[in-house]
Amino acid sequence: MGQFDFYVLALSWSPGFCENTGSRSRQCDGGSGLGFVTHGLWPQSEQGYPTFCEPGGRFVPQAAMAEAKGLFPDDNLARYQWRKHGTCTGEAPSGYFKAVRRARELVRVPDSFEGLGNRSRVLPSEIEQAFMKANPGLRADMISVSCGRRILQEVRICLSKDLRGFRPCPEVDRDTCRAGEITVPAVR
Repeated sequence: MGQFDFYVLALSWSPGFCENTGSRSRQCDGGSGLGFVTHGLWPQSEQGYPTFCEPGGRFVPQAAMAEAKGLFPDDNLARYQWRKHGTCTGEAPSGYFKAVRRARELVRVPDSFEGLGNRSRVLPSEIEQAFMKANPGLRADMISVSCGRRILQEVRICLSKDLRGFRPCPEVDRDTCRAGEITVPAVR
C-alpha cells in the first residue's frame, strides 16, 4: 500500500466548475444534468499529499477503464486522476478505480442538490451541514468546501485509508472556503 495516511474524496459541483473554468468538456454541455461528480480520490498525508508517484504514469488498460465507468464525468479525467493520484496508492489502475467506487458509495449527496434547478446563494457551512445530515458520522472537521470567485467548486470529504468511514483532517478542513455567501449555479 502507498505511503499516505488517509483519502480525500473530491466531489466537483459541475455547474460551478464549468462556470469558473469555461471548460468545453462534455460535462459542461447544456442538458448534461450533472451536479456533483467525482473529481478524484486523493491519497493524503497529515501534512501535504503525494502526486505523480510513477513518472509518466502507467498505461491504463481497457479492463481498468471499465472499473471507472460511471465514476468520472469523462475517461480523460479518470486517466489523469490515475496518473496524478492513483499511482500513489500502491494499487494497480483497476484497484484504484475500485477504491474510488467504494469511496463514492460511502458518501451520499444531499437530496437538496439533486437536479438543483435554480441558482442559489448559501454559506459554505450550510453545504457542510447538508452533507453531515445526509451522512451520519460525518463531522465538520472531516469535510471542506472549495470555492473560486465565490462560486461552489467542490466538496472534499476525508475517509480512512481502509475506506471504512470518515476521519478528521485538520489540514484539509483549514482549506475550506472563507468567502461568506457563495453562489451554487443550477444544474445545466
